Amino acid sequence: MFARNGFQVASKRFLFGGNPGHQTLKSNVGAKSLLYAAGLLGASAACLYATDARSAVHQYLFCPLIRLITPDAEKGHRLGIWLLKWGLAPKLLFDKDPASLHVEVFGKTLTNPIGCAAGLDKDAEAVDGIFATGFGYMEVGSVTPKAQPGNPKPRFFRLPQDGAVINRYGFNSAGHEEVQGNLAARVSRFLESYFADKEAIENLSLYRDKLLAVNLGKNKHGDTVNDYLKGVEKFQALADVLVVNVSSPNTPGLRNLQDSSKLTNLLCQVVTKRDSLIGEGDALGHSSHKPPILVKVAPDLSEEELKSIVESAKKSKIDGIIVSNTTVQRPTDLITPEDHLRNQVGGLSGKPLKPIALNALKSVAKYAKGSGLVLVGCGGISSGKDAIEFAKAGATFVQLYTAFAYAGPGLVAKIKDEVAEELRKEGKTWTEIIGQDNN
Repeated sequence: MFARNGFQVASKRFLFGGNPGHQTLKSNVGAKSLLYAAGLLGASAACLYATDARSAVHQYLFCPLIRLITPDAEKGHRLGIWLLKWGLAPKLLFDKDPASLHVEVFGKTLTNPIGCAAGLDKDAEAVDGIFATGFGYMEVGSVTPKAQPGNPKPRFFRLPQDGAVINRYGFNSAGHEEVQGNLAARVSRFLESYFADKEAIENLSLYRDKLLAVNLGKNKHGDTVNDYLKGVEKFQALADVLVVNVSSPNTPGLRNLQDSSKLTNLLCQVVTKRDSLIGEGDALGHSSHKPPILVKVAPDLSEEELKSIVESAKKSKIDGIIVSNTTVQRPTDLITPEDHLRNQVGGLSGKPLKPIALNALKSVAKYAKGSGLVLVGCGGISSGKDAIEFAKAGATFVQLYTAFAYAGPGLVAKIKDEVAEELRKEGKTWTEIIGQDNN
C-alpha cells in the first residue's frame, strides 16, 4: 500500500511539477526550446535578408567578395551568370512598382522603365534570375548565327575606381541554335507548368508587363545582311523585341554599317524579313506577333552621323533607336591609375560613358522629334538621377549593365525607389517627363 501510494505521489509530482528537481529540468527544457526557437527565427530572418535583393549586404559584402576571389573579370562575369541561372542570386521580394513608373511602349505596358542591357546574359542562360531582380525589360545577346569564341583572352578589364569596365569580347556567342534552345525551353516549361497563368501572360518574357529582347549580331566572317536576317528568322517567335546591333567596337567593320546608305539598306531588309514572318505565330501561339525592331548605335558619332541614323530609322520604318553602345574614347578624367588598364583596346562602359551617351541621345532626340521613334537610353546609368536625366533627354526607358555588375542585384530596386521619389517630388509620372528637355 505504502509503495503504491508513494508511486502515486511521485507520479503526481512528476506530472504536475511537485518535485523541485523536475522543476529545474522543466526550466532547462523550456530555456532550450526558447533558444532553439530564437535560433530558428534568427536563421530564417537572416536567410530572408540574404535572399532579398534590397539587402545592402550584396553591394557591400558579396559583390566585392566575388571580385576579390575572381580577379579575372571574365571569370567573375561567368560566376555571376551561373548564380543567376541556378536561382542562387537574390531576388527582389514583394516587388510591386508604383503607377508613376509604368510606361507605355510598343503598344504594351512596362511595369517600370529600368532595363537590363545586352552583354550581361549573352546566351540567354539566366533570364529568370535577372528578371527577378526587378527589371522591366531585358535584352539577351548579342547572338551570332554560328557559335564563335570572340577575341583572345584576356578581353574584359575592371576599372573599379571609375565604376567602369573595358571589354573587347568580339561577339563571343554560343550561336543561334543554343540560344534559341535556351529560350524555347523556357517557354516549354511555362506552357507545361500547372501553376503558370497562361491566360494572363501575353509577352514572350513570360512576365506580365515586362519585355524580353534579343540582340542580334553578325559573325566575324559572316555575310553582313544575311546574318541579321537569319537572326530575325530564328528569334521572331521568341522575342518581344528584336535589336540590330551595328555598334560594337570589337567586330572589324561592324561600325561601318552605321553609314547612311548601308544602314538604310540593312534595316529595310530586316523589316521586310520581320513582316514576311507575321502570321506564322509566336511560341505562345499568338498568330499576329510582330516584334518591334530597334537599332543600337555607338556614341562616337558626329552630329551629322547621328542625324543620318535617325533618317535611316525613319526610311526603314523601324520602331526605335538604342543610344548607346560602349565608347572607344578614353575620357581624360579617368582616375584608375594603371595605364595598362586604361589603355586596353575595347569599348569603355560604366560611369565615364554617361556624359558621352547622354549627349548622343540629346542629338538623336532632336532629329527624331515627332517621328514616333522610341528612344532607349543606355550608357553609364547608375542611379535614379541618371535615369531621370536620360528620360528628360528623350528616352522612353533606359538600360544598364556595368553598374549592376558592380553594385549587385539591389541596384535595380534602389534606382526604382530613387526615380519614384524624385517623380513624387516633381508631382509627375515617368511618362510625363519623357523628352521634357527637348520640348
